[in-house]
Amino acid sequence: MLAVRLAAGAARPTVLAFPVDADAVLDTVATTARLAEECASLREQTAHTGRAGQVAALPRPLERPRLVLLVGIGDGGPAGWRAAGAGVARAAARETSLTVALPAQAPPQAVAALVEGLRLGSYRFRLGADDPARAPRLRQVTVAVDDPDRYAAAVQVAQVVTDYTALARDLTNMPSIRKTPAWFSRRIERAAAGLSGVTLRVRDVEDLRREGFGGILAVGGGSANPPRLLELAWRPRGARTHVVLVGKGITFDTGGLSIKPNQAMTLMRKDMAGAAAVAAATLAAAALRLPVRVTGLAALAENMPSGSAMRPGDVVTHWGGRTSEIRNTDAEGRLVLADALAYAAGRLRPDYLVDLATLTGANAVALGRRTGALYSDDPALAEALVRAATDAGEQVWRMPLPDDYLESLRGDVGDLLNSAEGAGSVLGALYLREFTGAARDRWAHIDMSAPSWTDRDHAELTRGATGWGVRTLVRWLRSVADQR
Repeated sequence: MLAVRLAAGAARPTVLAFPVDADAVLDTVATTARLAEECASLREQTAHTGRAGQVAALPRPLERPRLVLLVGIGDGGPAGWRAAGAGVARAAARETSLTVALPAQAPPQAVAALVEGLRLGSYRFRLGADDPARAPRLRQVTVAVDDPDRYAAAVQVAQVVTDYTALARDLTNMPSIRKTPAWFSRRIERAAAGLSGVTLRVRDVEDLRREGFGGILAVGGGSANPPRLLELAWRPRGARTHVVLVGKGITFDTGGLSIKPNQAMTLMRKDMAGAAAVAAATLAAAALRLPVRVTGLAALAENMPSGSAMRPGDVVTHWGGRTSEIRNTDAEGRLVLADALAYAAGRLRPDYLVDLATLTGANAVALGRRTGALYSDDPALAEALVRAATDAGEQVWRMPLPDDYLESLRGDVGDLLNSAEGAGSVLGALYLREFTGAARDRWAHIDMSAPSWTDRDHAELTRGATGWGVRTLVRWLRSVADQR
């Protein structure tokens, strides 16, 4: 990713960016009287409003800096600074270096948000060769401040969070011809290798069969690429709170025998975005040495049609003995999550249990493309997650869990139907709640199918996988750590 460093002042930069709010170009540690006059004139001539991420350029080919950029910060909140970072990184993509000058005594949260925007907005995933004439060249950004030591801690957190958000994006963007459950497990094993205090267990088919993970086995049974259950653990000494994060990891979803049409299948490499976010957030907690015990469970399977695939009408026995009657093999994510949730509640005994899943298309119907649907019977947990998402620059909206809808999930042969007519996202959450056991009153589910992917660049999001959920989970885990 883009390298970002702090420096005291700006030492003759080649490309220099100044922040602009709705009223003026801000006075920064690199402002001179002449530059201030030129920037004020540029702002007037370009009608720069200070809108977050808006960029205006002033070429100065015979002077230093030879290019000045004005970038809007909106209302000056973290979202505005993130958009500013992303906007200026894109505007300077063909430059080799960039300096962003900030006001003296800028708030640390503004500097951290700027760094997040710079790094996430410049993210790219590409497997093919770049056209040299169009490929980005920007590799390093200097953030000029009055006192680098004042901002070092906040920037270090921003660097870690963006590193692991990029990991989640990489995992989700990877085409499924490479991204099998075994590949995903190996990739997380490599990412965890450099972190002390992290342990990893990967259950293969024999382990899953022996321990009774029938949902994961059923979903993965139709594929030549066998399923896995990844258990990633960060267990710092003295931690009093145990958080278990569970992620849906369908590395490709054809719908199984209830096969999807081609158009609906095109982006199904993203159906493991919840597992990617959970694994990345667990690793980020370890990298930050948070004093919270975190276990990440990634339920990994490829949902394919074949002679060994599960069928509508089958009854699946989950970890712990509860059964699901299959009505639709395309409602597969909840089957693997049911195993993982039951195991987490029954064996790991968490203080908090949170799952993330690209569970339903109904998420986008209800809330649009950028907002996750949050479900929980615990008001305090729900409020904390909403606050964390807002602070992190992601969005969730709390949805209801009406008990009277449960009747439509009762099976004729099995305990539960894996699919029923009605409010799809709500019914998916109610189904999952049935597997949370004693952890039900401290469980939350986030249906993040819609915000896990974007079709265009927007602020710090780049086209493709967004890494949605990593920033929210890390922000929330930090708040849990602060409650010790």
